[in-house]
Amino acid sequence: MGVAGLAWLFDAMDVGMLSFIIAALKMVWNLNEVQMGWIGSISSIGMAVGALIFGLLADRIGRKPVLILTLLLFSLGGGFSALTTGLGIFLLLRFFVGMGLGGELPVASTLVSESVSADKRGRIVVLLESFWAVGWIAAALISYFIIPHYGWRIALIIGALPAFYAIYLRWNIHDSSKYLAQKQESKANVVRNIAEVWSKKYVRRTVMLWVLWFCVVFSYYGMFLWLPSVVVLKGFSLVKSFQYVLIMTLAQLPGYFTAAWLIEKWGRKWVLIVYLIGTAVSAYFFGIASALPLLLTSGILLSFFNLGAWGALYAYSPEQYPTAIRGTGTGMSAAFGRVGGIFGPLLVGYLIAQHLPITAIFSIFCASIILGVLAVLVLGKETMNKELS
Repeated sequence: MGVAGLAWLFDAMDVGMLSFIIAALKMVWNLNEVQMGWIGSISSIGMAVGALIFGLLADRIGRKPVLILTLLLFSLGGGFSALTTGLGIFLLLRFFVGMGLGGELPVASTLVSESVSADKRGRIVVLLESFWAVGWIAAALISYFIIPHYGWRIALIIGALPAFYAIYLRWNIHDSSKYLAQKQESKANVVRNIAEVWSKKYVRRTVMLWVLWFCVVFSYYGMFLWLPSVVVLKGFSLVKSFQYVLIMTLAQLPGYFTAAWLIEKWGRKWVLIVYLIGTAVSAYFFGIASALPLLLTSGILLSFFNLGAWGALYAYSPEQYPTAIRGTGTGMSAAFGRVGGIFGPLLVGYLIAQHLPITAIFSIFCASIILGVLAVLVLGKETMNKELS
Protein backbone atom coordinates (compact mmCIF):
# COMPACT_ATOMS: atom_id res chain seq x y z
CA MET A 1 0.00 0.00 0.00
CA GLY A 2 2.83 2.38 0.85
CA VAL A 3 4.73 1.85 -2.39
CA ALA A 4 1.63 2.08 -4.60
CA GLY A 5 0.31 4.92 -2.46
CA LEU A 6 3.35 7.10 -3.09
CA ALA A 7 2.81 6.67 -6.83
CA TRP A 8 -0.81 7.70 -6.20
CA LEU A 9 0.40 10.76 -4.28
CA PHE A 10 2.52 11.87 -7.23
CA ASP A 11 -0.48 11.45 -9.56
CA ALA A 12 -2.56 13.70 -7.31
CA MET A 13 0.20 16.31 -7.22
CA ASP A 14 0.02 16.57 -10.99
CA VAL A 15 -3.79 16.85 -11.15
CA GLY A 16 -3.87 19.24 -8.20
CA MET A 17 -1.21 21.55 -9.59
CA LEU A 18 -2.93 21.59 -12.97
CA SER A 19 -5.99 23.24 -11.45
CA PHE A 20 -3.77 26.04 -10.11
CA ILE A 21 -1.67 26.22 -13.29
CA ILE A 22 -4.81 26.69 -15.42
CA ALA A 23 -5.64 29.78 -13.34
CA ALA A 24 -2.07 31.08 -13.74
CA LEU A 25 -1.89 30.36 -17.50
CA LYS A 26 -5.06 32.34 -18.07
CA MET A 27 -3.08 35.43 -17.13
CA VAL A 28 0.31 34.44 -18.62
CA TRP A 29 -0.98 33.26 -22.03
CA ASN A 30 -4.17 35.37 -22.02
CA LEU A 31 -6.39 32.28 -22.38
CA ASN A 32 -10.16 32.41 -22.71
CA GLU A 33 -12.50 30.12 -20.78
CA VAL A 34 -12.86 27.58 -23.60
CA GLN A 35 -9.07 27.22 -23.91
CA MET A 36 -8.83 26.78 -20.14
CA GLY A 37 -11.44 24.04 -20.35
CA TRP A 38 -9.42 22.24 -23.02
CA ILE A 39 -6.37 22.02 -20.74
CA GLY A 40 -8.39 19.96 -18.27
CA SER A 41 -10.20 17.97 -20.95
CA ILE A 42 -7.14 16.95 -22.96
CA SER A 43 -5.76 15.35 -19.80
CA SER A 44 -8.99 13.39 -19.44
CA ILE A 45 -8.81 12.23 -23.07
CA GLY A 46 -5.36 10.85 -22.29
CA MET A 47 -6.66 9.29 -19.07
CA ALA A 48 -9.45 7.52 -20.99
CA VAL A 49 -6.97 6.09 -23.49
CA GLY A 50 -4.49 5.18 -20.74
CA ALA A 51 -7.06 3.49 -18.50
CA LEU A 52 -8.22 1.29 -21.39
CA ILE A 53 -4.80 0.39 -22.83
CA PHE A 54 -2.98 -0.12 -19.55
CA GLY A 55 -5.94 -1.91 -17.96
CA LEU A 56 -5.77 -4.48 -20.76
CA LEU A 57 -1.97 -4.65 -20.47
CA ALA A 58 -2.19 -5.23 -16.72
CA ASP A 59 -4.03 -8.51 -17.33
CA ARG A 60 -1.55 -9.51 -20.02
CA ILE A 61 1.94 -8.53 -18.79
CA GLY A 62 1.30 -7.90 -15.10
CA ARG A 63 0.45 -5.11 -12.68
CA LYS A 64 4.04 -4.21 -11.72
CA PRO A 65 5.48 -3.33 -15.18
CA VAL A 66 2.37 -1.33 -16.05
CA LEU A 67 2.61 0.60 -12.77
CA ILE A 68 6.22 1.56 -13.51
CA LEU A 69 5.55 2.43 -17.17
CA THR A 70 2.60 4.71 -16.37
CA LEU A 71 4.51 6.47 -13.61
CA LEU A 72 7.39 7.24 -15.97
CA LEU A 73 5.02 8.38 -18.73
CA PHE A 74 3.16 10.98 -16.70
CA SER A 75 6.25 12.20 -14.82
CA LEU A 76 8.37 12.79 -17.92
CA GLY A 77 5.42 14.30 -19.79
CA GLY A 78 4.85 16.71 -16.92
CA GLY A 79 8.51 17.71 -16.84
CA PHE A 80 8.70 18.41 -20.58
CA SER A 81 5.47 20.42 -20.45
CA ALA A 82 7.30 22.89 -18.20
CA LEU A 83 9.46 23.81 -21.23
CA THR A 84 6.59 24.71 -23.55
CA THR A 85 5.94 28.24 -24.75
CA GLY A 86 2.51 27.82 -26.34
CA LEU A 87 -0.82 26.11 -25.77
CA GLY A 88 -0.59 23.57 -28.64
CA ILE A 89 2.52 21.68 -27.45
CA PHE A 90 1.37 22.01 -23.85
CA LEU A 91 -1.91 20.26 -24.73
CA LEU A 92 -0.06 17.47 -26.58
CA LEU A 93 2.16 16.75 -23.58
CA ARG A 94 -0.84 16.93 -21.24
CA PHE A 95 -2.37 14.11 -23.31
CA PHE A 96 0.60 11.83 -22.54
CA VAL A 97 0.56 12.89 -18.90
CA GLY A 98 -3.11 11.92 -18.81
CA MET A 99 -2.36 8.52 -20.38
CA GLY A 100 0.07 7.69 -17.60
CA LEU A 101 -2.21 8.98 -14.89
CA GLY A 102 -5.31 7.21 -16.23
CA GLY A 103 -3.47 3.91 -16.50
CA GLU A 104 -1.78 4.01 -13.10
CA LEU A 105 -4.80 4.56 -10.87
CA PRO A 106 -6.96 1.49 -11.67
CA VAL A 107 -3.89 -0.76 -11.93
CA ALA A 108 -2.60 0.32 -8.50
CA SER A 109 -5.99 -0.29 -6.85
CA THR A 110 -6.23 -3.68 -8.57
CA LEU A 111 -2.77 -4.69 -7.34
CA VAL A 112 -3.50 -3.68 -3.76
CA SER A 113 -6.96 -5.34 -3.83
CA GLU A 114 -5.34 -8.64 -4.80
CA SER A 115 -2.70 -8.39 -2.09
CA VAL A 116 -4.79 -8.21 1.12
CA SER A 117 -7.40 -10.38 2.85
CA ALA A 118 -11.12 -9.84 2.31
CA ASP A 119 -11.80 -8.45 5.80
CA LYS A 120 -9.24 -5.64 5.33
CA ARG A 121 -9.41 -5.11 1.57
CA GLY A 122 -11.89 -2.23 1.45
CA ARG A 123 -10.18 -0.28 4.22
CA ILE A 124 -6.72 -0.75 2.72
CA VAL A 125 -7.80 0.41 -0.74
CA VAL A 126 -9.51 3.50 0.70
CA LEU A 127 -6.34 4.25 2.67
CA LEU A 128 -4.43 3.84 -0.61
CA GLU A 129 -6.76 6.47 -2.07
CA SER A 130 -6.02 8.77 0.89
CA PHE A 131 -2.56 9.32 -0.60
CA TRP A 132 -4.44 11.32 -3.24
CA ALA A 133 -5.39 13.85 -0.57
CA VAL A 134 -1.76 14.17 0.55
CA GLY A 135 -0.77 14.76 -3.07
CA TRP A 136 -3.45 17.43 -3.47
CA ILE A 137 -2.31 19.14 -0.26
CA ALA A 138 1.28 19.06 -1.56
CA ALA A 139 0.05 20.51 -4.87
CA ALA A 140 -1.83 23.29 -3.08
CA LEU A 141 1.24 24.13 -0.97
CA ILE A 142 3.57 24.12 -3.99
CA SER A 143 1.11 26.24 -5.96
CA TYR A 144 0.56 28.70 -3.13
CA PHE A 145 4.24 29.23 -2.35
CA ILE A 146 5.88 28.59 -5.75
CA ILE A 147 3.62 29.78 -8.60
CA PRO A 148 3.08 33.41 -7.45
CA HIS A 149 6.82 33.91 -6.79
CA TYR A 150 8.69 31.54 -9.14
CA GLY A 151 6.17 30.71 -11.87
CA TRP A 152 4.19 27.70 -13.07
CA ARG A 153 7.18 26.11 -14.85
CA ILE A 154 9.04 25.49 -11.58
CA ALA A 155 5.91 23.90 -10.12
CA LEU A 156 5.71 21.46 -13.06
CA ILE A 157 9.40 20.54 -12.75
CA ILE A 158 8.86 19.71 -9.07
CA GLY A 159 5.91 17.54 -10.12
CA ALA A 160 8.14 15.63 -12.57
CA LEU A 161 10.50 14.37 -9.86
CA PRO A 162 8.48 11.13 -9.37
CA ALA A 163 10.16 9.75 -12.51
CA PHE A 164 13.13 8.89 -10.27
CA TYR A 165 10.80 7.02 -7.95
CA ALA A 166 10.04 4.54 -10.75
CA ILE A 167 13.58 3.13 -10.30
CA TYR A 168 12.76 2.40 -6.67
CA LEU A 169 9.50 0.72 -7.67
CA ARG A 170 11.35 -1.65 -10.00
CA TRP A 171 13.10 -3.28 -7.03
CA ASN A 172 10.54 -3.00 -4.28
CA ILE A 173 7.16 -4.09 -5.58
CA HIS A 174 5.87 -7.49 -6.74
CA ASP A 175 2.88 -8.68 -8.67
CA SER A 176 0.12 -10.25 -6.58
CA SER A 177 0.08 -14.01 -6.03
CA LYS A 178 -3.47 -14.12 -7.42
CA TYR A 179 -2.35 -12.64 -10.73
CA LEU A 180 0.75 -14.83 -10.98
CA ALA A 181 -1.30 -17.98 -10.30
CA GLN A 182 -3.87 -17.02 -12.91
CA LYS A 183 -1.13 -16.18 -15.43
CA GLN A 184 0.30 -19.69 -15.10
CA GLU A 185 -3.10 -21.24 -15.75
CA SER A 186 -3.98 -19.29 -18.91
CA LYS A 187 -2.58 -16.56 -21.12
CA ALA A 188 -4.75 -13.46 -21.13
CA ASN A 189 -6.65 -12.82 -24.36
CA VAL A 190 -7.66 -9.20 -24.83
CA VAL A 191 -10.74 -9.82 -27.00
CA ARG A 192 -11.97 -12.63 -24.77
CA ASN A 193 -11.50 -10.51 -21.64
CA ILE A 194 -13.49 -7.62 -23.10
CA ALA A 195 -16.27 -10.00 -24.14
CA GLU A 196 -16.32 -11.54 -20.67
CA VAL A 197 -16.71 -8.15 -19.00
CA TRP A 198 -19.91 -7.68 -21.04
CA SER A 199 -21.13 -11.28 -20.68
CA LYS A 200 -24.50 -12.05 -19.08
CA LYS A 201 -22.78 -12.86 -15.78
CA TYR A 202 -21.13 -9.44 -15.42
CA VAL A 203 -23.23 -7.07 -17.56
CA ARG A 204 -25.27 -5.69 -14.62
CA ARG A 205 -22.21 -4.74 -12.57
CA THR A 206 -20.45 -3.41 -15.70
CA VAL A 207 -23.35 -1.07 -16.52
CA MET A 208 -23.46 0.05 -12.88
CA LEU A 209 -19.72 0.81 -12.82
CA TRP A 210 -19.72 2.63 -16.16
CA VAL A 211 -22.59 4.93 -15.12
CA LEU A 212 -21.04 5.49 -11.68
CA TRP A 213 -17.56 6.22 -13.03
CA PHE A 214 -18.89 8.59 -15.70
CA CYS A 215 -20.97 10.59 -13.23
CA VAL A 216 -18.26 10.80 -10.56
CA VAL A 217 -15.43 11.72 -12.96
CA PHE A 218 -17.60 14.21 -14.90
CA SER A 219 -18.50 16.07 -11.72
CA TYR A 220 -15.08 15.80 -10.03
CA TYR A 221 -12.99 17.16 -12.91
CA GLY A 222 -15.63 19.71 -13.83
CA MET A 223 -15.61 21.08 -10.28
CA PHE A 224 -12.10 20.55 -8.95
CA LEU A 225 -10.03 21.51 -12.02
CA TRP A 226 -11.95 24.79 -12.04
CA LEU A 227 -11.96 25.29 -8.27
CA PRO A 228 -9.27 28.04 -8.02
CA SER A 229 -10.63 29.74 -11.15
CA VAL A 230 -14.22 29.64 -9.84
CA VAL A 231 -13.09 31.24 -6.57
CA VAL A 232 -11.47 34.01 -8.64
CA LEU A 233 -14.69 34.40 -10.63
CA LYS A 234 -16.52 34.86 -7.33
CA GLY A 235 -14.44 38.00 -6.73
CA PHE A 236 -11.34 36.86 -4.83
CA SER A 237 -7.72 37.43 -5.89
CA LEU A 238 -5.56 34.64 -7.37
CA VAL A 239 -3.42 34.41 -4.20
CA LYS A 240 -6.52 34.34 -1.98
CA SER A 241 -8.01 31.70 -4.28
CA PHE A 242 -4.95 29.46 -3.82
CA GLN A 243 -5.13 29.99 -0.05
CA TYR A 244 -8.83 29.10 0.20
CA VAL A 245 -8.49 26.02 -2.02
CA LEU A 246 -5.58 24.85 0.17
CA ILE A 247 -7.87 25.07 3.22
CA MET A 248 -10.60 23.14 1.38
CA THR A 249 -8.08 20.51 0.28
CA LEU A 250 -7.12 19.69 3.88
CA ALA A 251 -10.63 18.26 4.37
CA GLN A 252 -9.86 15.47 1.89
CA LEU A 253 -7.84 13.50 4.47
CA PRO A 254 -10.62 13.13 7.09
CA GLY A 255 -12.96 12.33 4.19
CA TYR A 256 -10.79 9.35 3.26
CA PHE A 257 -10.16 8.23 6.83
CA THR A 258 -13.84 8.22 7.81
CA ALA A 259 -14.71 6.34 4.59
CA ALA A 260 -11.93 3.81 5.34
CA TRP A 261 -13.39 3.20 8.80
CA LEU A 262 -17.01 3.01 7.65
CA ILE A 263 -16.46 0.86 4.57
CA GLU A 264 -15.92 -2.30 6.64
CA LYS A 265 -18.91 -1.44 8.86
CA TRP A 266 -21.56 -0.10 6.48
CA GLY A 267 -20.28 -1.82 3.35
CA ARG A 268 -19.21 -0.37 0.00
CA LYS A 269 -22.68 0.48 -1.32
CA TRP A 270 -23.84 2.61 1.59
CA VAL A 271 -20.56 4.47 1.99
CA LEU A 272 -20.73 5.35 -1.71
CA ILE A 273 -24.36 6.43 -1.48
CA VAL A 274 -23.98 8.56 1.66
CA TYR A 275 -20.77 10.25 0.55
CA LEU A 276 -22.08 10.94 -2.95
CA ILE A 277 -25.25 12.53 -1.55
CA GLY A 278 -23.05 14.64 0.73
CA THR A 279 -21.04 15.66 -2.36
CA ALA A 280 -24.18 16.70 -4.25
CA VAL A 281 -25.50 18.85 -1.38
CA SER A 282 -22.09 20.48 -0.82
CA ALA A 283 -21.70 21.21 -4.55
CA TYR A 284 -25.05 22.99 -4.62
CA PHE A 285 -24.15 25.26 -1.69
CA PHE A 286 -20.68 25.94 -3.13
CA GLY A 287 -22.35 27.02 -6.36
CA ILE A 288 -24.62 29.54 -4.64
CA ALA A 289 -21.96 30.80 -2.18
CA SER A 290 -20.88 34.41 -2.51
CA ALA A 291 -19.80 35.23 1.06
CA LEU A 292 -16.55 33.73 2.37
CA PRO A 293 -18.02 31.68 5.30
CA LEU A 294 -20.40 29.69 3.07
CA LEU A 295 -17.76 29.39 0.34
CA LEU A 296 -15.21 27.85 2.71
CA THR A 297 -17.70 25.66 4.59
CA SER A 298 -19.27 24.20 1.45
CA GLY A 299 -15.84 23.81 -0.18
CA ILE A 300 -14.51 21.93 2.84
CA LEU A 301 -17.56 19.61 2.87
CA LEU A 302 -17.27 19.14 -0.90
CA SER A 303 -13.67 17.95 -0.51
CA PHE A 304 -14.59 15.76 2.50
CA PHE A 305 -17.48 13.90 0.87
CA ASN A 306 -16.22 13.75 -2.71
CA LEU A 307 -12.85 12.27 -1.93
CA GLY A 308 -14.34 9.83 0.57
CA ALA A 309 -16.63 8.65 -2.24
CA TRP A 310 -13.60 8.26 -4.53
CA GLY A 311 -11.97 5.99 -1.97
CA ALA A 312 -15.05 3.77 -1.84
CA LEU A 313 -15.24 3.74 -5.65
CA TYR A 314 -11.69 2.41 -6.00
CA ALA A 315 -12.36 -0.23 -3.34
CA TYR A 316 -15.64 -1.30 -4.96
CA SER A 317 -14.57 -1.46 -8.63
CA PRO A 318 -11.94 -4.26 -8.60
CA GLU A 319 -14.26 -6.41 -6.45
CA GLN A 320 -16.76 -6.74 -9.31
CA TYR A 321 -14.61 -9.10 -11.41
CA PRO A 322 -12.45 -12.24 -11.06
CA THR A 323 -8.66 -12.04 -11.31
CA ALA A 324 -8.46 -12.97 -15.02
CA ILE A 325 -10.48 -9.89 -16.11
CA ARG A 326 -10.06 -7.60 -13.09
CA GLY A 327 -7.62 -5.21 -14.75
CA THR A 328 -9.67 -5.18 -17.95
CA GLY A 329 -13.01 -4.60 -16.19
CA THR A 330 -11.70 -1.92 -13.85
CA GLY A 331 -9.69 -0.23 -16.60
CA MET A 332 -12.63 -0.14 -19.02
CA SER A 333 -14.90 1.37 -16.35
CA ALA A 334 -12.28 4.00 -15.52
CA ALA A 335 -11.75 4.70 -19.24
CA PHE A 336 -15.45 5.33 -19.79
CA GLY A 337 -15.46 7.51 -16.69
CA ARG A 338 -12.64 9.60 -18.14
CA VAL A 339 -14.95 10.47 -21.04
CA GLY A 340 -16.94 12.34 -18.39
CA GLY A 341 -13.68 13.99 -17.37
CA ILE A 342 -13.33 15.29 -20.92
CA PHE A 343 -16.75 16.92 -20.98
CA GLY A 344 -16.77 18.28 -17.40
CA PRO A 345 -14.01 20.93 -17.70
CA LEU A 346 -15.03 21.77 -21.28
CA LEU A 347 -18.64 22.29 -20.23
CA VAL A 348 -17.65 24.67 -17.44
CA GLY A 349 -15.48 26.74 -19.79
CA TYR A 350 -18.21 26.90 -22.42
CA LEU A 351 -20.99 27.77 -19.96
CA ILE A 352 -18.89 30.48 -18.27
CA ALA A 353 -18.17 31.93 -21.72
CA GLN A 354 -21.96 32.00 -22.25
CA HIS A 355 -22.29 33.89 -18.94
CA LEU A 356 -24.27 31.12 -17.24
CA PRO A 357 -24.22 31.59 -13.43
CA ILE A 358 -21.89 29.39 -11.37
CA THR A 359 -24.99 28.28 -9.42
CA ALA A 360 -26.51 26.72 -12.54
CA ILE A 361 -23.23 25.06 -13.52
CA PHE A 362 -22.79 23.39 -10.14
CA SER A 363 -26.45 22.28 -10.21
CA ILE A 364 -25.58 20.22 -13.31
CA PHE A 365 -22.89 18.45 -11.31
CA CYS A 366 -25.37 17.82 -8.48
CA ALA A 367 -27.70 16.07 -10.93
CA SER A 368 -24.81 13.97 -12.28
CA ILE A 369 -23.86 12.78 -8.81
CA ILE A 370 -27.47 11.84 -7.98
CA LEU A 371 -27.57 9.73 -11.16
CA GLY A 372 -24.49 7.88 -9.89
CA VAL A 373 -26.24 7.29 -6.55
CA LEU A 374 -29.23 5.74 -8.34
CA ALA A 375 -26.94 3.42 -10.34
CA VAL A 376 -25.36 2.05 -7.15
CA LEU A 377 -28.71 1.83 -5.35
CA VAL A 378 -30.51 -0.06 -8.12
CA LEU A 379 -27.77 -2.10 -9.82
CA GLY A 380 -25.00 -2.44 -7.22
CA LYS A 381 -24.42 -5.50 -5.03
CA GLU A 382 -22.55 -5.46 -1.73
CA THR A 383 -19.06 -7.00 -1.90
CA MET A 384 -17.87 -6.51 1.69
CA ASN A 385 -15.90 -9.48 3.08
CA LYS A 386 -16.23 -11.46 -0.15
CA GLU A 387 -13.13 -13.32 -1.32
CA LEU A 388 -11.77 -12.28 -4.73
CA SER A 389 -12.06 -15.22 -7.13
